[in-house]
Amino acid sequence: MGLPDEDLGIGEDRIADPGGGGPRIWFQIVPERKTIKNRIHLDIHASGGRGVPLATRRERVDAEVRRLTELGATAVRVLQEDGLDHYGVAMTDPEGNEFDVN
Repeated sequence: MGLPDEDLGIGEDRIADPGGGGPRIWFQIVPERKTIKNRIHLDIHASGGRGVPLATRRERVDAEVRRLTELGATAVRVLQEDGLDHYGVAMTDPEGNEFDVN
């Protein structure tokens, strides 16, 4: 995901399909207080992972963002920083709940 190891926790902050077929869900604790209610934040991994070239991951993420936008989601901002091997898009669902596609 492009995050330093110290930000990833020790494994107790995520759930995963033991068979490896389903998505992994990672629970990230952040220091900032939320000003509005948001019970859960999901990351949708559409890129194929770090084994895929960044340009291809970007194309896959953008395609998923277009598909979700057609279903009613809203793209909020691009999540990309110079020097990090990461590309994603922050979005909201029709009720305003936040999630990322990466």
